Parts: sequence; structure tokens; C-alpha cells
Amino acid sequence: MTIFKKIIDKEISADIVFENEHVLAFKDLNPIAPHHILIIPKKEIATVNDIDEENDKVLIGEMFIAAKNIARKLEINEKGYRLVLNCNEDAGQTVFHIHMHLLGGRKLSWPPG
Repeated sequence: MTIFKKIIDKEISADIVFENEHVLAFKDLNPIAPHHILIIPKKEIATVNDIDEENDKVLIGEMFIAAKNIARKLEINEKGYRLVLNCNEDAGQTVFHIHMHLLGGRKLSWPPG
């Protein structure tokens, strides 16, 4: 069981900024930008490689719609924000439950690292 599953199950508290039937979003404990939100599906999917092409299309779309709405709520939708999904260890994935990082509130450089 991952830490994200424990947050979904309310076994661990988190600063939740959005939740619906399928998606949960909360503030990252170690933010790298003024706004650093993690958006996760409530369904456990280990990596992007494990997304089911037929059954998870709507769920993945809901993650992006949540990101758009959170960015608007944080008033960073006009200036800009970044969405990041890491897949596996070499890309920096440390929790094996897919999650999208929403980063904003400052100028972000490229390439990221």
C-alpha cells in the first residue's frame, strides 16, 4: 500500500485542495514552487505504463480537468503552470501510484533537470 492510498483512505491527513469520486488533489509536503499540488486518481495505477488504454481514458482525462480547475482556483491559469508526470525510477518517480504535479506561482525554467 502506498502513501497515496493511505491519503485516499484518510489514514493519513493531507491538505486537500480538490476531491471528487475519481480524483484527489493535495498540496505537496516538499513544494518546489509556490503552488505545488499532487493530483492522483483514486484508482491505484502504479505507473503511466500501467494505464489501461480502454478502461482508464476517462479517469486520466479527469486528472487533467482537475488540474485546469485547480490552476484557475489558484489564479495561475493565465500566467502559466506546468504539469509533470514521472514514469519509473530514472524519471524520478518515487511513489508508485501515478500522480501529476501541478507547479506554478513563479517563472519555471526549461529544461527542468
